Amino acid sequence: MWAIAPREVHVWLTTLSISAARLASLTTSLSEDERDRAQRLRRHAERNRFMAARGVLRRVLASYLDAAPADVRFAYGPMGQPTLADAGSSPDIRFSLSHSRDLLMLGFAAGRPVGVDVEPVRPLAHREAIERRVFTPRERRSLAGVPDERRLRAFFNGWTRKEAFAKATGHGMWATMGRVEVSLDPEDPAAFLSVDHSAAAAARWTLFHLEPASGFLAAVASEGSDLTLSVGELEPDGLEELTRRPAAPEAGK
Repeated sequence: MWAIAPREVHVWLTTLSISAARLASLTTSLSEDERDRAQRLRRHAERNRFMAARGVLRRVLASYLDAAPADVRFAYGPMGQPTLADAGSSPDIRFSLSHSRDLLMLGFAAGRPVGVDVEPVRPLAHREAIERRVFTPRERRSLAGVPDERRLRAFFNGWTRKEAFAKATGHGMWATMGRVEVSLDPEDPAAFLSVDHSAAAAARWTLFHLEPASGFLAAVASEGSDLTLSVGELEPDGLEELTRRPAAPEAGK
């Protein structure tokens, strides 16, 4: 059984590019509603990624809960985010997941909200219109001051950090965009600047920046101060045996 210390946040990274046989093994633990949701996805690749992500999530949660992956039960928040159905049970594990292309990122904390988001850095059509919707006036002024060669990364810094906060609070991306202000420039430390127009409220949250793979940026948000982050990688060949692996997460960045 894996354990999370009170002021720790754990992140696990893995690939969703796996063989058909491995996918079949991972999906044996999925619930009927997860299978139904997968079937509603139109693209074959999206269905496989969703099922693989849920299969991995179940195995990692099982390792923290000392349970079988198929016995992990989910409830769903108002924005559709999964939580453990047995809320308040011991250990009180909170989690968040994000996947982009074939990269899966999972975040876990004990007794505190956590949110993660990962995005590939890529050009966007109508980026200026998106910036007006996503960022506050202060953030837009900050973004305008970032040199051109860093501006795209600054945009995705802001996007992932706000999305991670939205997932941690469970209120949805668009409902929280104006609530939280974050640092943007890649040369500045990742930080919450204000939450609900309050620097004191922002100080009650911790923000971590990650670059989990070439061309990707990611963020981890968790409530609390003086938190530490541990990052580990899951080998695709070991996923079926995950609940029996004794290894602890490796130290993160």
